[in-house]
Amino acid sequence: MSLAFSEVAMAAYCPRKLYYARSHDDLAQGPPEEVRAVRELAFRYEDLLAADDAALRAEPLSVSPLQFRRNLGCASARFDVFDGLADPDDRDVFLDGRDCHGIAHKVVEADPPVPSLVSAGEPPEQGVWEPQSVRAVAAAKALSYERERPVERAFYEYPAHGTIREVRLTTHRKAAYRRAVRAVKSLDGPPPRLRDDAKCDACEYRTECGVRTRSLKSLLGL
Repeated sequence: MSLAFSEVAMAAYCPRKLYYARSHDDLAQGPPEEVRAVRELAFRYEDLLAADDAALRAEPLSVSPLQFRRNLGCASARFDVFDGLADPDDRDVFLDGRDCHGIAHKVVEADPPVPSLVSAGEPPEQGVWEPQSVRAVAAAKALSYERERPVERAFYEYPAHGTIREVRLTTHRKAAYRRAVRAVKSLDGPPPRLRDDAKCDACEYRTECGVRTRSLKSLLGL
């Protein structure tokens, strides 16, 4: 059974969250309008780079116009496929791999081809978040399966910040992807709760899950 990119990404974050998302059929819901508006920035890089400060301030950016230009300029100088990311050959491409299926927001017809995913959120200081890493591996593997050739990298874009990150399919990332796939396939009931994990604080299923985090006082043995 082929798994959705969203399922393996969520399993990498928290298998229990995936269980509740499946129970409520939340995985089938599309992104809200504000997320779509930010993602659309990733298809307008050339226009945004040419825009003045006033025009950029009217866009849903999370950084100043100066920082946005700097970040995007660094990506332009660093990545050989930046022109393809700015003007992709294909967008919102459905990929159907051996293990996983889902949407790549962009596919650049380089040699070899490269998938790219777009996040409306904030990038970490280095690299990408673990669930995004797993999703990127899933997209690269699905594209590789369809094209019958190795695809050893993908990209993650954070257009509200003008930031683009390359995701190489390292041994560590492939192992994390395989763990997430196994976690999804073995999910037949609610997995154990996480304990004292900051990820629980922002989870929309926290009340239903019943997770409890220990207070600072209890952690100190007081």
